[in-house]
Amino acid sequence: MFERRRIILIVLGLLVLALPGCVASYIYYPELDIRITPSSVGLAYTDVTVETSDGVNINAWWVPVKNPRATVLFCHGNGGNVSYYLETLKVFKRLGLSALIFDYRGYGRSQGKPSEQGTYLDAEAAWQYLTHERKIAPQQLIIWGRSLGGAIAARTAARHPTGLLIIESAFTSVLEVAHAHIAWLPAWVFAEYRYDTRRYVEQITMPTLIIHSSEDEIIPFAHGRKLFETLEGPKVFLAIKGSHNQGFIDSLSVYEPGIDAFIRRYAGGTNEVLAE
Repeated sequence: MFERRRIILIVLGLLVLALPGCVASYIYYPELDIRITPSSVGLAYTDVTVETSDGVNINAWWVPVKNPRATVLFCHGNGGNVSYYLETLKVFKRLGLSALIFDYRGYGRSQGKPSEQGTYLDAEAAWQYLTHERKIAPQQLIIWGRSLGGAIAARTAARHPTGLLIIESAFTSVLEVAHAHIAWLPAWVFAEYRYDTRRYVEQITMPTLIIHSSEDEIIPFAHGRKLFETLEGPKVFLAIKGSHNQGFIDSLSVYEPGIDAFIRRYAGGTNEVLAE
């Protein structure tokens, strides 16, 4: 009996030791193949290559509209690549927003291998492109992040105060969302991957919209509420329905009007729940 228990403990120990090497595969799900482009759904776009401060070329799409209300810097989730977000680009067009959507390093046609610091540098390069190459004033920008991109957007907004911030279906930190699924995981397993959205949100004073589905099966609804409660500046919470990846589509009748209302009153300072 003692020998059996010892073997079990050894196996469990080896599994725990192997976890750090598996963390990247838990966080990042990149796809290299660009399946479809904006032109396939009637959107004019320009394919853009942007170089990061550490010399990595990342791929992006510039998708303009005529007489835009604002311009979105969109940080997508941890899966797929830019070609998985055409429905989102169509939402931007209906809302009258030009957009830059970019792939993190290791995704799509972007060079390199994804890492937390790398994704931050990728977003920084996209910011520099919009403000320096496109000459768009920061006050005219909306930094928008979905899921993993919520942490990247929040970090970018904390460094570059801008017009508006939208955080959608995001976690408070990668460790806390991991614990929501595997409670016994030791914190040191995620030592190299923090994505501490809540810490970045603490530094933000610009008007911010938090969007989260009460039916999100990957990132609990409570994470969205905690981010909302952490914010000190003008803030709005938009509750939607549906799954983590499809909630914005399933709730389109609430989702688009809610975002439109937030943009129209971006200068206000009310704390409001738009839908439950």
